[in-house]
Amino acid sequence: MEQVEIGRFYLYWTENNIISCMGIIFPLFGIFTSFLLIYYFSSLNKSNGYLALFFLICNWIVLIYFGLHYTKDPFWEGICFVHWLPLSYLVGPCLFYYVKTTISGNHKLDKVDFLHLLPAILVGINCLPFTLLPFNDKAKIAHEIINVTEKYDLDFLFISFGSILISRTLHLLFYCILSIGYFVIYSKRTKDQIGILSTNHTMLKRWIYLLCAIQVIISSNSFLHMLTVVGIRFDFESESYAQIFTSKNHYFGIAGGGFFLQNIFLFLFPKILFGNISYNPAKQNLLNDFKSIIPKKRNQIENDPEIDIEITYYLESNPYLRKDFSLAQMAFDLKITERDLSYYFNVKQQTTFSQWRKKHRINYAIEQLNLGVSQKFTLEAVSSSAGFASRSKFIDAFKEQVGVTPSKYIKSLENK
Repeated sequence: MEQVEIGRFYLYWTENNIISCMGIIFPLFGIFTSFLLIYYFSSLNKSNGYLALFFLICNWIVLIYFGLHYTKDPFWEGICFVHWLPLSYLVGPCLFYYVKTTISGNHKLDKVDFLHLLPAILVGINCLPFTLLPFNDKAKIAHEIINVTEKYDLDFLFISFGSILISRTLHLLFYCILSIGYFVIYSKRTKDQIGILSTNHTMLKRWIYLLCAIQVIISSNSFLHMLTVVGIRFDFESESYAQIFTSKNHYFGIAGGGFFLQNIFLFLFPKILFGNISYNPAKQNLLNDFKSIIPKKRNQIENDPEIDIEITYYLESNPYLRKDFSLAQMAFDLKITERDLSYYFNVKQQTTFSQWRKKHRINYAIEQLNLGVSQKFTLEAVSSSAGFASRSKFIDAFKEQVGVTPSKYIKSLENK
């Protein structure tokens, strides 16, 4: 009998230590990953800012859930209860912002994009009757609900506690579908307009699909768990269903494990982690991907014949057509320091990088106009396909290089 009790104690101790490890170390590792993304956040890929925020919120939510359900401390329960609910409504928008800015190359959000933050704001306002209570009162209420009654009923303004718990999972699931849909539609539109996709497209597709798949698993599991939390039962509900989805350990294992795995998977995509979306043919060797971030040492770069060959090969994929193409990106892809590459343009080419990029974009636009694309697409579509951020900038650059506006150039082609 004593051995049985010791065995039960051992299992209890082991299970709780595993949960403590997952609840503290795993999200801390994820938060560290978020700061890695911010550390490598540069002009190479500013979309990583949204990805870092996405990772930070995900792992912070795991810490909150651990503090709420496993510390058994009224102080931490009071801190973690309700106050952070709006965060759950930011996970989906951050994922969508990351996908949108990455695939479109435009890192600035439109005014309409800020509407995605509206649910989080409404939930924050809705919870004000509770959040404005004295802390001691909040701690007592939290402890009572979590450890005694398990009835998630509170006086909110216009949305019930149960509705928030369920809708936040559906909210995340919606944004997973929206993100994948945007990726597919924008990729098809780009292919139709330009005729090609960047060589990093397959890698991006795998990463985004993997990220969304993890969120679908987490949100689906969370949805079923929250139904049991708010007391919704099904007539066909089996005993095994009830045992699985009423278990906090099961929910925490799926959610915490899923968020932890996405932190690990990020390191399998080093070009995402380091902010480099290369335009060179994708390498299948993971070690080569890590090596690609190390610049080569160059001596007398203005007399280096290899750099001309490398740039000629590099330009075959038309990297300058991407709106966010920069000196930093080109230096990263060619494994040359920005200083050396800038020196190359200034000394050997007798121009600046900006002027060089503009020249190639206009030459590309001229080729497209000569092929008659103006009969199928608008001038704005042509300017966008050439990498220009706006129609006006395209017109100014075109007139500066060619001597006439694009419209006059098109008319001259029609008169031939």
